[in-house]
Amino acid sequence: MDAARQAHHDVIGSLYRDHRPWLLGWLRRNIACPYRAEDLSQDTFTRLLGRPTLAPAREPRAFLLTVAKGLLFDHFRRAALEQAYLDELALLPEAEQPSPEAQQLILEDLRAIDQHLGKLSSKARHAFVLNRLDGLGHAEIASQLGVSVPRVRQYLAQALRQCYIALYGEPA
Repeated sequence: MDAARQAHHDVIGSLYRDHRPWLLGWLRRNIACPYRAEDLSQDTFTRLLGRPTLAPAREPRAFLLTVAKGLLFDHFRRAALEQAYLDELALLPEAEQPSPEAQQLILEDLRAIDQHLGKLSSKARHAFVLNRLDGLGHAEIASQLGVSVPRVRQYLAQALRQCYIALYGEPA
């Protein structure tokens, strides 16, 4: 391991040793499920390991809290998305409901799409939602977002590309 990578691991190791119990306590106070709090604590440090570089933080707890809050926000957003899907399923007649296995596959696809749409600008995501969920046309979306119709087309193309990548992988 080169010196830069070793320094990166040392910074994360120090954060983990010195602040993980505090972070876990904060998460447990803010999440009803202690197991989910434990997972988010670990995910916070895993996220840091995925960064190419990491300098020692001047305020390590504030830094860890920022990372953990982002993960927590993602968790709640995914949970809301899953609940909305399950609520819609409940409205279907029982004979039309997908099998539990199919439901799980659909939820996995929804999570992947959500994650990829998260890479877009807020306006692009909003345009996609207005188009696909609210059924608005390009001109109506442009008016609501204060952008041109060609820009709306670009936003929708970006969003559809992210959906494609989520479901099928990067195009060749």
